[in-house]
Amino acid sequence: MRSSPAFLKRTPRLATPAATVVFALAVAFAGIAATAGDVRAEARSEAIPLMRDIAPDGLVVAPDGKDDAAGTADAPLSLTAAVRKIAGAGAEGSGRAAGVRTGNVVVRLAPGTYYLRETLVLGAGTGVTGGVTFEPLRFAAADRQPPAVVFSGGVPLALKWEAAPEVPARRADGSPAVFKAAVPAAVRPFDQLFVNGEQQVLARYPNFDPAARYFNGVAGDAIAPERIARWRDPAGAFLHALHDAHWGGMHFRVLGKTDDGRALRMEGGWQNNRPSPPHRKIRFVENVFEELDAPGEWFFDAKTRTLFFCPPAKFFAAGTAGDAAGDAGTAATVARLNAASIVVPQLETLVKVGGDAATGAGAVTGGVALRGIAFRHTLRTFMQTREPLQRSDWRIARVAAVVFENTAGCSLTGAEFSDLGGNAILVNNRNTGLRLASLHIHDTGGNGVIFLGDPAAARAPFTHYGHIIAIEPDDFAKMVDGAPGPRGDNFPRDCSLEDALITRTGTVEKQTAGVTIDLAQRITVRHCTIAGVPRAGINIGAGTWGGHRITDCDVFDTVRETGDHGSFNSWGRDRFWFADRARTERLLPRFPTLPLWDAVEPVVLDRNRWRCDHGWDIDLDDGSTNYVITRNLCLNGGLKLREGFARRVENNITVNNTFHPHVWYRESGDTVRRNIFFRPYADIWMPKTPWGADVDYNFVHTPAAIAAPAVPAATLQKKSRRDAHSLTGDARFLDPAAGDYRVADDSPALALGFKNFPTDNYGVRPAWLRERAPKVQLPVVKTAAGKAAAGKAAVGKSSRSTGVHADTGSGGTTGTAAGEAAFLSMRVKNIAGFGELSALGLAREFGVVIVADAAKSPLALDYGVRDGDVILAWGTAGTGDLRALRAAAAATPAPASLKIWRDQRELILKRRR
Repeated sequence: MRSSPAFLKRTPRLATPAATVVFALAVAFAGIAATAGDVRAEARSEAIPLMRDIAPDGLVVAPDGKDDAAGTADAPLSLTAAVRKIAGAGAEGSGRAAGVRTGNVVVRLAPGTYYLRETLVLGAGTGVTGGVTFEPLRFAAADRQPPAVVFSGGVPLALKWEAAPEVPARRADGSPAVFKAAVPAAVRPFDQLFVNGEQQVLARYPNFDPAARYFNGVAGDAIAPERIARWRDPAGAFLHALHDAHWGGMHFRVLGKTDDGRALRMEGGWQNNRPSPPHRKIRFVENVFEELDAPGEWFFDAKTRTLFFCPPAKFFAAGTAGDAAGDAGTAATVARLNAASIVVPQLETLVKVGGDAATGAGAVTGGVALRGIAFRHTLRTFMQTREPLQRSDWRIARVAAVVFENTAGCSLTGAEFSDLGGNAILVNNRNTGLRLASLHIHDTGGNGVIFLGDPAAARAPFTHYGHIIAIEPDDFAKMVDGAPGPRGDNFPRDCSLEDALITRTGTVEKQTAGVTIDLAQRITVRHCTIAGVPRAGINIGAGTWGGHRITDCDVFDTVRETGDHGSFNSWGRDRFWFADRARTERLLPRFPTLPLWDAVEPVVLDRNRWRCDHGWDIDLDDGSTNYVITRNLCLNGGLKLREGFARRVENNITVNNTFHPHVWYRESGDTVRRNIFFRPYADIWMPKTPWGADVDYNFVHTPAAIAAPAVPAATLQKKSRRDAHSLTGDARFLDPAAGDYRVADDSPALALGFKNFPTDNYGVRPAWLRERAPKVQLPVVKTAAGKAAAGKAAVGKSSRSTGVHADTGSGGTTGTAAGEAAFLSMRVKNIAGFGELSALGLAREFGVVIVADAAKSPLALDYGVRDGDVILAWGTAGTGDLRALRAAAAATPAPASLKIWRDQRELILKRRR
């Protein structure tokens, strides 16, 4: 065995997260109830002073509290009065002079809905460290049942409805299908509508389809000229589409029509950090008046202050007929609409805890505890998603329903987040010891929980994938800060998220995750259930400093609307990383510890269950470094490691799939041992030298061999040039149909050092969350008798199995791959398979890749082609496959240029002679 790379010998030990410290001091609480007739034209966020000497026995507030009440359970205060009382006691000489006893301020919230007129800011700009507890009256146990207290960013509207004759849509019986109402001038424009607690659909094409995979319905002709011609004034509409390579969503605001009236003027598309044109087919348009044609759709005309609504069928009386606005059927519908609860969002952020560390406003706010609150009704923020997350594929909007910034020892527990237009929780910049626990986050437009630091804390704050730094070692040393770890402390660290049920996030934005961690350190995520999301369940971006622990989580039904991703996804495009791996390898002799300059502590994935049906279960992408992956149960998509360093993959099970090593560095220092796989490695473009530092003692489950003893895994040995002790045979699982993947005492996998681990008890633990949590679909696994054992399916909310991985190692450089052929003295092949698309960064199976021997070809001298280049066009002729390439070369032997794909970007190579 070769000696380990130098950076492995200096791998820092994983630090133990600091204990959460909760302070019990005093802080003020602010909140105002809003009504339809009392909404300010402009939102504002105002800091309320923190106080220690006020209401030591606590205050009780209620949605219908009185300004002059005592603040007790029998006589609750209004929120306005509570603010006055707390703030007044904080005046100079007040409170202490009156002999008020120092103690906690407990603001007890009576059950009900609090409509917030402005963002509640707790602790900003005061210089006082303190704490406040929001605790509902014991109407229900907050840690076991959904909260009975609601903070809403919306305003309830009492509207007067009538039929809308300007909309020609009619029901089958001829009665009006669309109704309208005037909206008070004080209500600001809104982009969501909730009727009787149910979200309605902003007028769109194509119509909403709950069963459609992408965006609940898409159409390639969404902005076709003939459709645009039907729209009188589409300014304010939105085009939503997938990235061309399915790497998230893209969103555009319509500014108007072009002069010829056949196209749209738009702005946007900046939501992805590796942009592309919007997908040609996976797209839809919304907020267009002329598309108001389906039950549940609505449109708000901001110019006339008119809300148009096509009610669902339950608003209509059965058997009514006629098209006169005053007939009995229409009158009944109007009466039902007039009596309906109508809520429209007015705020983006409901609560902000702490100050702005970036600008130095305020001291650290400590000990704020939010408990037992449901947060609902915020505006959508997808057009604000513009800030690059280092060199990851993501951009972000630093806005959420609840924001923590510049805090220490705070907590949020027993809470629910739903019906939100953007992100649910943002842990922004400096936060330490924050505890988030017992949460239900669902039906949100953006991310679930974001832990995100200040880019200035990164010593090389690159901003996009293609950010190129110095290539040669001497220049690199001059231009790049070589100190390890972060700069300063303006980032989340030693924070935790536990027992969070996160489902149906990313309903608007698709480049999102249930949990996102970027520019942070030592974040613990444990016992979370994450399902039904458009992209990753948990995503760790580039430029972070490790120490994160992901344990006991259940993550499945992910990557529902996107591609080339995983239930767990990470990037590691740190200071060492280039799309061209050869550049990194030239730097390592001079800077042997370079891979750990940013990833200073290991990221641990331990005792989790993952299932992805449209990608990998665990996907460590570009440069992900310093990971410890142990005791994970992967149910469908397998485990992928792209180029990176110092990963230890040990004692994992990948059901019906395998290990996917992609494009490693020659001296990666990776260890892959004592795992159970179900197929030989699915390698892509791996080095011809032995892989990593130690790849051995792995077991390939082959149930057909039950009658025979386990045998050496010759296929693995051929691929890895290691695996001297690895075996293939029957693993002898105990009860895979029931989800028990422990192996029997006589399993040959145990002889290799594999150790059984429990394959249950994943995900959330509180009863009220378990009752709401969807169940994973267990895969069909062959038993020892060679028969298929069907896993126990979830009830109604299961994952889908699509057999996403077709790649079996073709395209790798460790042997002759199927489909290879000779072309101009090179070995080439067609692009084929999900794995090759991912490894090369291509959007679709188009092109001919040079597998080997490019240097022997005249194309190397004439155009400078290299191994790994994908030929996309020969001159002006596209070369989607080898047949097309040969035909183009025969027609034009010496074209002026070649279009190729190299290092995940398109290049034009001009003919040199």
